[in-house]
Amino acid sequence: MNETAHALGRSPTLWELTRRRADLTPDRPVLLQDDRALSFGELRDGAETVAAGLFERGVRPGTVVAWQLPTRIETVLLSLALARLGAVQSPVIPFHRDREVAYVLRESKADFFAVPGVWRGFDHAAMARRLGARGVFEAYGDLPRGDPSILPPPPADGTSVRWIHWTSGTTADPKGVLHTDRSLIAGGSCLAHALRLTADDIGSIAFPYAHIGGVDYLVMLLMYGFPAVLFERFALPGALAEYRRHGVTTAGGSTAFYSMLLAEQRERPGRPLIPTLRLLAGGGAPRPPELYHAVVRELGCELAHGYGMTEAPMITMGSPGDTPEHLANTEGRPPPGMEIRITDGEVRLRGEAVCRGYLDPALTAEAFDEDGFLRTGDLGRLTPDGHLVLTGRLKDIIIRKGENISAREIEDLLHAHPAVAEASVVGLPDPVRGERVCAVVVLRPAAGPLTLPAVTAFLRRRGLAVHKLPERLETVAELPRGGSLRKVLKQRLRERFS
Repeated sequence: MNETAHALGRSPTLWELTRRRADLTPDRPVLLQDDRALSFGELRDGAETVAAGLFERGVRPGTVVAWQLPTRIETVLLSLALARLGAVQSPVIPFHRDREVAYVLRESKADFFAVPGVWRGFDHAAMARRLGARGVFEAYGDLPRGDPSILPPPPADGTSVRWIHWTSGTTADPKGVLHTDRSLIAGGSCLAHALRLTADDIGSIAFPYAHIGGVDYLVMLLMYGFPAVLFERFALPGALAEYRRHGVTTAGGSTAFYSMLLAEQRERPGRPLIPTLRLLAGGGAPRPPELYHAVVRELGCELAHGYGMTEAPMITMGSPGDTPEHLANTEGRPPPGMEIRITDGEVRLRGEAVCRGYLDPALTAEAFDEDGFLRTGDLGRLTPDGHLVLTGRLKDIIIRKGENISAREIEDLLHAHPAVAEASVVGLPDPVRGERVCAVVVLRPAAGPLTLPAVTAFLRRRGLAVHKLPERLETVAELPRGGSLRKVLKQRLRERFS
């Protein structure tokens, strides 16, 4: 790690990290989007004017502000403005709808809610009104602005909880994960170090900035002083022009992202898809070994895959310096300061990048063992040289395109269908998405045939987000069960329908 990044890495808060980088390289670009470019100095100054506008509206240190915004320069400015004020921010993925958003607003007790208005055909402002959200304001193009001279001093403590990120688990409702500036800085700095990024790189953010990966990526930009291209909506082949125009050197996302780029490359063999690209990196979903080899062979760049979760965004990461065997068959190594313990096959974690717990104290008590290690619910083993190999999951979630989907949430809704007697939802392997959602149902006596379009239409009427909808429907006479509690044996369903 270079001296500048090392010095910045000791910063106690995200705002201090922003200020120091702006002092070091004020004129260097940091955010590139369409024909717009924002420098580090403009990022700092713009965030302060937005912070002043928010302060005039009543946002204070500790005020809870939820925001559901796409990946835009304005979103980063708003988020940094909240960091400057010391507010508690609760990012919400843009494609969540009434069901999830109502829960987030209620559980976080949000005082304000920033929305994009009508975005991609959906009226977020109207949804906010339906849900009775407080302090609703639009923040797509125009942001509240004011005179920074009215601002109180920035927060000096980086260990207070100022982030509530949301993840799905084994229950139907999302879980509010509590992070501090320091925990997110720890994750972002370790990610940059593992990937061996430099000030000469040009990155990209092609995923929702509301993901915990959004702020972690920003930490990388601030520490190493390089820019990133932002994509409000990522789609191929349309996005390729922006990658080429800006000379992107490192890109990433989930397994689905790698597969999409690979498919485009196969449409034009022999001609580099993105000539400047040297590294793909990401995580969030299983990555088959054969996909690693295909990317290296056909895209002509390295692929470093990692393991993270909302509770600990950077657990292990492959590095360009690892061997091809490690890069293809493991999730990389943990950074300094991340302890991994394998207990009864389960991966457990302790370190600065691990969250403080959950909004629900009962979930926090359940998640950490007596030594303070986070129970991940993932199964794995460590190789003799310290690389992590994941072998499965204890918790019943489906990871589709890097998004955690609660099987129980879908099951609960399916059980309300008049034709369904029993339902079980499992994830099936998918080479592009990582996993796809499969609903297995037992029909009620005398019920007529049930089709997948009918099921998805029913679930959409019940408010289920589009990315959680089943992509496959199977009807069985009975679900396999076992044990004294007659639990559904989901592994048998996975084996049968994979």
